[in-house]
Amino acid sequence: MAGRLSLPEVDLSCSICCEIFRDPVVLKCSHSFCAPCLQQYWTHGGRSRDCPLCRTQSVDDPVPSLTLKNLCEAYIQESEGLDETAGELYCDPGEMCPLHGERLKLFCMPDKEAICVVCHTSRKHKQHECCPVSEAVVDVKEKMKSALSSLHEKRDAFDKMKKNYEDTVECIQVQARFVARRTREEFEKLHSFLNAEEEARMEALRGEEEQKSRALMQKIEEITRNMASVSESIRDLEEGIALEGISVLHKCKRTLTRASSPIEDPVMAPGALLDVAKYLGSLNFHVWEKMHKIVKFTPVTLDPNTAAPWLVLSDDLTSVCDSDEKQKLPDNPERFDPDTGVLGRESFTSGKHAWDVNVGDNTAWVVGVAKESVQRKEKVSSVLKNGYLSVYFYHKMYFAGTSPLTRLNLKRNPQRIRVQLDCDKGRMSFYDPHDNTHIYTFKHAITEKVFPYFWVGCQQCPLTVEPLEVSVKAIEYL
Repeated sequence: MAGRLSLPEVDLSCSICCEIFRDPVVLKCSHSFCAPCLQQYWTHGGRSRDCPLCRTQSVDDPVPSLTLKNLCEAYIQESEGLDETAGELYCDPGEMCPLHGERLKLFCMPDKEAICVVCHTSRKHKQHECCPVSEAVVDVKEKMKSALSSLHEKRDAFDKMKKNYEDTVECIQVQARFVARRTREEFEKLHSFLNAEEEARMEALRGEEEQKSRALMQKIEEITRNMASVSESIRDLEEGIALEGISVLHKCKRTLTRASSPIEDPVMAPGALLDVAKYLGSLNFHVWEKMHKIVKFTPVTLDPNTAAPWLVLSDDLTSVCDSDEKQKLPDNPERFDPDTGVLGRESFTSGKHAWDVNVGDNTAWVVGVAKESVQRKEKVSSVLKNGYLSVYFYHKMYFAGTSPLTRLNLKRNPQRIRVQLDCDKGRMSFYDPHDNTHIYTFKHAITEKVFPYFWVGCQQCPLTVEPLEVSVKAIEYL
């Protein structure tokens, strides 16, 4: 380190710390050191009071060197003055024009670069709009702050979407467990029915087998008795034939009487065998025909992926009611939020479709269809101009979802609403199925997919899609 210092600086440097003397002291051997450095050397060096340079023992205390102290202070002041002057004269190479050696004081707006005053008069930048570098720095910083704010917002959006994706993954796992449980439950019902049906058929088979086997065994016993009787008659006749003379006459009367006793010829009775065809004929069909009694079919299935977070759906996805608690669900594009709506999974673009909705004593509901393009992430009135064809019950009044709403005067409060959609004719009708009273009909062309729509504002009474009667029959050819 000493080799890098100038000669005066070497002479004014402590040989222990190699820095300019601080509170210099001189020993009897004429060597000088910083008082703190010397004291630390003696304290921590584990040596006696010797000189760090010549190792001469020092009995007397070190003497402060005022002259050396003054020289060091003067040198420090002179060095600081030179540093300030050098700082004023020094210019970062990045602030100088590489072409003209002048300081870059202007900023060319069209070319987006810093230039000097000479560059401003050159052909390249002549008549270009310029501003002082300091102003350009302020403008650029403002733009950078704006870009930074935008990136922060984008990062927050990514963070929010990442959280939504994480919630979606969790929801998928919950859905998978729910579907697996419900599937097992439904198949257990089917298995239970099939097992019971199998057992019933096997029991009937065992019963018929036992009955007919028992009847045939009785016949076999009867034939066995007849065979024994015939065999005995044969034996008597053979013995009589073997006799000679008058003995034949004495025995013939009894023997012939017994031999001539009427015995019916053995005949196989009809229906003795099992009715195999009854058990195996169209077995699957007849089981299926009986199964429809336990199978429920609803023409509309509620889609939980569209249900608002406040809605509670039944496990079989046929009924919905409102609640106070917002569920933790992914904010997927299909979901209604904040509006408390839910769609049916089925979509319609053609043909005729109908379903009944049990509204019961629900105090606030909307039933109908919604176009695929309806807004789902904002609260809008469910009227025709917003993509809905529906009827309302709200504040104990009935309305048709026209723009503006049409008040409906019904003679009775229907417990069920029948929705009938004819896509081809562009007709949407509502009836009270109790007496088939017409409620309202929309005449509106169906130009895109429409879905069954349900809105509910009541927690006590759900809206329920009614099941349809199903039947199984074979087609007869006449």
